[in-house]
Amino acid sequence: MKKLLFALAAALLLTVPARALEVSAPSALLMEKETGTVLFAKNEHDRLEPASVTKVMTILLTMEAIDAGTLHYDDVVTASAHACSMGGSQIWLKENEQMTVSDLLKAVCVVSANDCAVALAEQLAGSEDAFVERMNRRAQELGMKDTVFKNATGLPADGHVTSAYDIALMSRELILNHPDIRQYTTIWMDTLRQGASSLVNTNKLIRFFDGATGLKTGSTGSALYCLSGTAERDGMELIAVIMKAPTSAQRFEDAKALLSHGFSTYALVSAAPDGALPPVPVTLGAQATVQPVAGAKSILLEKSRAAVLEKTVTLAESVSAPVAKGDPLGTLTVSSGGETLAEIPLTAGEDVPRLTWGALALEYLRAAFLGA
Repeated sequence: MKKLLFALAAALLLTVPARALEVSAPSALLMEKETGTVLFAKNEHDRLEPASVTKVMTILLTMEAIDAGTLHYDDVVTASAHACSMGGSQIWLKENEQMTVSDLLKAVCVVSANDCAVALAEQLAGSEDAFVERMNRRAQELGMKDTVFKNATGLPADGHVTSAYDIALMSRELILNHPDIRQYTTIWMDTLRQGASSLVNTNKLIRFFDGATGLKTGSTGSALYCLSGTAERDGMELIAVIMKAPTSAQRFEDAKALLSHGFSTYALVSAAPDGALPPVPVTLGAQATVQPVAGAKSILLEKSRAAVLEKTVTLAESVSAPVAKGDPLGTLTVSSGGETLAEIPLTAGEDVPRLTWGALALEYLRAAFLGA
């Protein structure tokens, strides 16, 4: 039985066939948000300067703090001399000027304001250096093996590098788990300081690509033109990363080519069984059954294969207590035309402890009494 259950715990099987797709940038990647599936990759682990796409991590740490309740949108931040000295893209913060976290985030997301990024970093960690330590620690946690951050802005610094793949990882973490960031990344034009400061998004996808949701541009003389571009159509959100494009226009053309390819070729479909899953009997459990649940919410398929799907459920006849939440109980097999497309584990949705000796004795006496 154990061998059977472990066999049924196989992870989602998805093979995305290669497609002829060309982008001019030397490094690029296309990823689907929900499953994290890479749909296109070109030199995706080359370690390159990301310029202001760095700020995806700055924004991620800010949103994590907001969602954890340690920072609030209406908190007021006082700009330091260091934050105001950044140069590059900025909103010209004055030393000791006060601005809410919400307005600082808006400036970072819309116009890539370096001064505002550092002001947020200092608010969260006390200093930019301490914040950079957090950035690198979080990068390690996300599996960003090609990345070393030296600052919170992406301004040129020796050894400040990442890759298209790593940018996709942190971008996915941001949009998957902190969707409220869209209130800023989808702004095309806005103002700050009671209308005195105008903002126009540096990300032209927001204005000119249907379904665009963000995310961050970047450019310096050495990094050239970089982008993490996100868009959503028909419930599927894609992340297109472009690095070191020769021109600003070309990075957007490359990103649009990747996103258009993804939307035209793939579909995100529900991994839920066609009907309700029956409970699985539990031997010697504190409760008689355990409810199986699907181990994945969605699967990514080529549109040509997603038209007609067959779903087959295989469940264990019974399991022995104790059962831990997440233990394998079976498999949902998704197929089309006799070809298996995915095998999704069905797992225990709750813990079921083993009956105590006292409960076992009581059950024995009850059975004996009823038998008499």
